[in-house]
Amino acid sequence: GRVAIRSFMYGKAWFLFTLIIFVLSQSVLNHIETGDHGAESATSTATSSAAHRLRSSNATNTTDAATAAAPSAATAGTAVVGQVELRIAIFVCRTFIYIFSMGSWIFFHAKSIARDVRNNRVSRIGRCAIPDYLCFWQGWSSLLLVMFLVTMLCLEPILQCLQTNEGLIFNERCAEGEHMLFPYSVASTAAMLMYFLLLSDLSVFSTRVSAFALMCSRVVSEVGLFLLGLAYFVLTFACAISALEQKDPDFAGIPIATVQLYKIALGMFAGTHYDTLEEFPIVMLAIILYIVVTVIFMLNLLIAQLNCAYQATNLDMLGYARLNRGKIVVEVMPTVAKWRWQRFLASLRLDERCEFGEGDVGLSGGIQVWEPASANITTVDMIQRFGGSTSPGAQWPEQEGGGEDEVDRFDRMERLIEKVMKRMSSSKAGGKGSKLGSSMGNSAGSEATGSGDLSGSA
Repeated sequence: GRVAIRSFMYGKAWFLFTLIIFVLSQSVLNHIETGDHGAESATSTATSSAAHRLRSSNATNTTDAATAAAPSAATAGTAVVGQVELRIAIFVCRTFIYIFSMGSWIFFHAKSIARDVRNNRVSRIGRCAIPDYLCFWQGWSSLLLVMFLVTMLCLEPILQCLQTNEGLIFNERCAEGEHMLFPYSVASTAAMLMYFLLLSDLSVFSTRVSAFALMCSRVVSEVGLFLLGLAYFVLTFACAISALEQKDPDFAGIPIATVQLYKIALGMFAGTHYDTLEEFPIVMLAIILYIVVTVIFMLNLLIAQLNCAYQATNLDMLGYARLNRGKIVVEVMPTVAKWRWQRFLASLRLDERCEFGEGDVGLSGGIQVWEPASANITTVDMIQRFGGSTSPGAQWPEQEGGGEDEVDRFDRMERLIEKVMKRMSSSKAGGKGSKLGSSMGNSAGSEATGSGDLSGSA
């Protein structure tokens, strides 16, 4: 396990490094204030300030206006220098992601698909055959990550602005790039979610955290049922309220009413909007009924379902977490280097003999594990010892005591238990009769016994 976990950790360390680079390029560097907008605003401010002063002053004030605009121009020049470095950093980070992260994932999926197809390990969904590795959440989530990264590469604003970069290196704010910024940001957001979803695989390093993650995956179906029921009631009340003759702008039509009802269920509906409902009593009545059904009934039902699901699966979660950890160890073992495996085997010292006790040297090929004497109390020594030669060619010595072994002792014990059980059953049957019947039965039994003895002696 230690060798496999180390190799697994090396792979996850690379994945964590690529995630940090991706976060820098998509969520950190693009929000630094020394970007294009800062330079443009500084330049426009300096220009407008100088123009305004030139228009509102005479010829004697021209020098003063230019002098006042000089610091703003210097600030704009500093911002331009800063934004060039920022654009270069963003371009380097995105290039790293496209080449190393997306490239490695594409190679992984191509190899996995070829392996499953070659070994005929495919699953069918209807008429569509998919490789078996996509049936696990790590497979399909990493495939979605590749699709989002490819989409980002196709929509990359820096590539769109290579021809018309307006004199700025690695610019993404040109006319063509502006049209791609929003769809590019959507693909970037989806890829970010997939990155962090794959990062949750690190929970296997802690059995408790892994059990908690498995518990969350088991009860998520109950949340899905709740959302399905909530969507049903939202659509029902949205259609019903839209059918009313009312002038409330918050519920003017099914789409607007649907959004407002979701806000009510999630506690996002503003309090001032509740005050406007006083002008529409029939709408207020419908909203009160909706709150009773969803907020009071549905939410408490969800809590009860989650509680029952947790109690039903909590006892087995630790075992499932260990099985999941074992599955990952088995999957990672083929990637372990041979020299590392050999070094691990040498560290186990399997060729050395283990001690059964102090001075009692046993056999080789085992691993000695210390435990408290009270952990597993053993009153019978299960190790059978024989004197003589230890040569494998020597005949196995016969056990002392007339060949009586453990099986014979257990057979004698079983016969003894059967006799005791017969005596107990006979004593219970005799105790159910009356005292007279019992004495007569005893005397009859004594006579039968005496006659049996006489006949036997004869």
